[in-house]
Amino acid sequence: MDSTSLDRRAFDDVRSSQDPEAAGAVMTETTARRLSPEPVSAPLPATPNDTTSPQLAAAPAIVRAAEPAPPKRRRKGKLILAALLLAGLGGGGHYGWHWWSIGRFEETTDNAYLQADKVTVAPKVAGFVANVFVADNQPVRTGDVLAAIDDRDYRIAIAEAQADLEKANAQLDGYRAAVVQQQAQVESAKADVTNAEAGLTFADQEAKRYGDLLASGAGTSQRAQQTQSDLLQRTATLAKNRAALDAAQKQVTTYGALAKSALAAIAGAQAKLDEANLNLSYTTIRAPIDGVVGDRSLRVGQLVQAGTGLLTVVPTGRDIYLLANFKETQIGDMAQGQPVAFTVDAFGSHVFHGRVESFSPGTGAQFALLPPENATGNFTKVVQRVPVKISVADDPLLARLRPGLSVEATVETRSDAPRSEGSTRIGMAEPSGQATPR
Repeated sequence: MDSTSLDRRAFDDVRSSQDPEAAGAVMTETTARRLSPEPVSAPLPATPNDTTSPQLAAAPAIVRAAEPAPPKRRRKGKLILAALLLAGLGGGGHYGWHWWSIGRFEETTDNAYLQADKVTVAPKVAGFVANVFVADNQPVRTGDVLAAIDDRDYRIAIAEAQADLEKANAQLDGYRAAVVQQQAQVESAKADVTNAEAGLTFADQEAKRYGDLLASGAGTSQRAQQTQSDLLQRTATLAKNRAALDAAQKQVTTYGALAKSALAAIAGAQAKLDEANLNLSYTTIRAPIDGVVGDRSLRVGQLVQAGTGLLTVVPTGRDIYLLANFKETQIGDMAQGQPVAFTVDAFGSHVFHGRVESFSPGTGAQFALLPPENATGNFTKVVQRVPVKISVADDPLLARLRPGLSVEATVETRSDAPRSEGSTRIGMAEPSGQATPR
């Protein structure tokens, strides 16, 4: 039942009681209440000891309920409403100014993660692990010894290679001595040839002389025959000495070739010795970079094979970088060298800084194991993402950053933002005008 019905009922009750003054009071207060904007409270119930009639008791209750609220409460509500409106206008103005001056030039993504060029350490030789010198999550520096493989087999290989090298050196010395000896024989053979040539010349002259004497009758046939026989012997001796000289010279060539072969054998033996020494050095596994040991499966007594991953060295500090996957609609105004601010989920609201270093030559889908084939079947356009590499500036928390942490990165793409000299925007030459806001 509404207030109008209550007023009409109260008025009828008072009028029926034949009390004009009460009826006038009820009519006056009812009219005032209808004109008042304030809500009307319910009438107070009558007490059991009250001897006044219900009609007369209702009139004072209605009068009390129709009293307006105090002016102070109404003024306080208006002040609160005005304050809220002013606060809303101020916040909206601040947001609008921030968007106009800064926000429209910023590109943000939470599809970003810290990365590092970690290195998987694997042995170059096979063998049983003799010692392990590092533990899980231990910091190491370049060249630190991580583990050692049993090197006895490799030391034996070094001894064998050393013996082969010494044998080759001995053969070379023997061939060189043979060359020297044969060269002496060549000289001796040359002397024999010279002597034989001189004897042949003399025998030829003797044979001619005694032949002339025999023809003139002054000489004997016996003497002429002797000189002729001596000439033939001298000729045969010269031929023999020349053959010996030729053989001696060929021997020199042969021993020279054998000496060259010995040199090649020495080189091969030296190479095997060097390889054996290298293999021995490979039994000591060292850290390739500065970083922290992770993913360690290396244990003492383990049989490892060449190329099998034993642990991973993860770089930290300045070697950490950020890989942010921006949408293709966000990279139009990005350029190398632009400043970047980012937060890491692990460190709350702490802001790190960096710069855009490079852009991937293709979207992430191009380097996926199974690239999408859009030339067949139904086509659904999907916004592609381009990996952007961002370098990280010095920061007090830089040493605590770890690859894989989630990041929210914001790139400032204004054309007057500091960046590397000569940088270009992705996919086009650097324009001279202002960046296009979005």
